[in-house]
Amino acid sequence: MSEVWLLSEAQMRRIEPYFPLSHGIPRVDDCRIVSGIIFVIRNGLRWRDAPVGYGPHKTIYNRFIRWSRLGVFNRIFAELAAKGGKPDQLMIDATHLKAHRTAASLLKKGLYPDVSGAPKAA
Repeated sequence: MSEVWLLSEAQMRRIEPYFPLSHGIPRVDDCRIVSGIIFVIRNGLRWRDAPVGYGPHKTIYNRFIRWSRLGVFNRIFAELAAKGGKPDQLMIDATHLKAHRTAASLLKKGLYPDVSGAPKAA
């Protein structure tokens, strides 16, 4: 796993305007870190399982958390989606969670707080 996948220069040019400015100490290579973030999320890995070629896993994690809180990734996704035009196909995700059969009665028994604000049945 010595091969690391990196964003191309053209891809980096498209998203660089959305990166926050660096203050003080120069940042670690943005291309490596962003590519590492994408690699970890795409493959469903834990941060510590990121290949060494992307840099320290703590740096990748910290950048992801910091930029997520600043809304950097939301702005990038929104801009890229807007420039993409209307999609040819739409996909539906059929993922669902199953609840135990007793989960429905928890609200009636008062074991789960009612936050819906709906009127209570008599």
